[in-house]
Amino acid sequence: MEPVIDQAFTAALYSDGDAGLDTGASLLAADPSADAELLRRGEEFVRRAWERGWLPADLVRVVRRELDEHRAGLAAGLIGSEVRRYERLPPRWQSQLDELPAVPPPGRPDRFSYASELLGLYRLLLRLPVIEAVGPPPGAPRDGLRLPPAHGEPRMLTRIRALLAKAEATGFPEEAEALTTKAQELMARHSIDEALLAARTHSGREPGACRIGVDAPYETAKAILLDAVASANRCRAVWNSDLGFSTVVGFEPDLEAVELLHTSLLVQGTVAMTRAEAGQRAGGRKRTKTFRQSFLMAYAQRLGRRLADGTARATAEADAEGAAAAGSSGAADPGLLPVLAARDLAVTDTAERMFPRTTTARVRGATDPDGWTHGTAAADRARMGAAAPEISD
Repeated sequence: MEPVIDQAFTAALYSDGDAGLDTGASLLAADPSADAELLRRGEEFVRRAWERGWLPADLVRVVRRELDEHRAGLAAGLIGSEVRRYERLPPRWQSQLDELPAVPPPGRPDRFSYASELLGLYRLLLRLPVIEAVGPPPGAPRDGLRLPPAHGEPRMLTRIRALLAKAEATGFPEEAEALTTKAQELMARHSIDEALLAARTHSGREPGACRIGVDAPYETAKAILLDAVASANRCRAVWNSDLGFSTVVGFEPDLEAVELLHTSLLVQGTVAMTRAEAGQRAGGRKRTKTFRQSFLMAYAQRLGRRLADGTARATAEADAEGAAAAGSSGAADPGLLPVLAARDLAVTDTAERMFPRTTTARVRGATDPDGWTHGTAAADRARMGAAAPEISD
């Protein structure tokens, strides 16, 4: 006779609709001896997801997006159990594991409901598509892992984090502007220093990639903002609108800068939008959806120009300093610009290998003049249009 677990999976996972889930959950609820095997197979589904290019944060994001927060917690429990089998994890994994949501207790609120929710989660995991890998899966050979430096985060990044945290917390736009501007300058110089060091030491490091969630609502504006931040930091961003994330391709120091700055600017923009919206409501306005959309579109477009200008200034200053130093020492130096050009080419080549086919999104126009005006002003205060984001096929 076919085991209960197989009967339940056949009913629930390989058919559509709630009837199959109910049948499978009823079978499992009536047989506590199947509990251990039920969880083991869930870990197996998670392991298959790693092989298809998914990371812990990706799994939780798609479960939260397609199902709900409770099943995101169930997914977190399976992820935590599955990764315990590995002695070494790829870069970025530990930070993602540290941010997993709380795991709900098993068997609650009753055996049937618990089994039904797990089977619904498994149905989603089973149908996840293959996506572009942004690093090796767990358990890869040691030499296949590009581990971060053992000494931890560079002091420069620690300082940048502190500046951006202050910019997000202050209630004074001028202070936020000064702090964010200083952070961007430090990011640009940090990237330039890393590029020159790699050139002098003939480092063989190649561009990598990371994924950043782009969540509703107003995801188009958020994707444009991320694209602007990525471009200004010598990275390429490709948006997957169906799965709710962008893949950013670049060298590791630049990827770190993109993650930090995008998160901070999104926080600052949201705070500014909320304040502006409150002023609109105080004036008697009730409809706010078009205001928010227009605000964020203007915010992203204006920041694209500001970020690009800031990077150009920092690069020009660093190039002039390098030329002066080389001239005074008499040493032959290829200069900063050829080094950066070579890195730009490497990033472009890597992005095109990962995404051989991309399309340009048609961006819905902003229709609210007040929202556009306030969004532009907020971008100026943050001191940072952008082109439409690339979207993977």
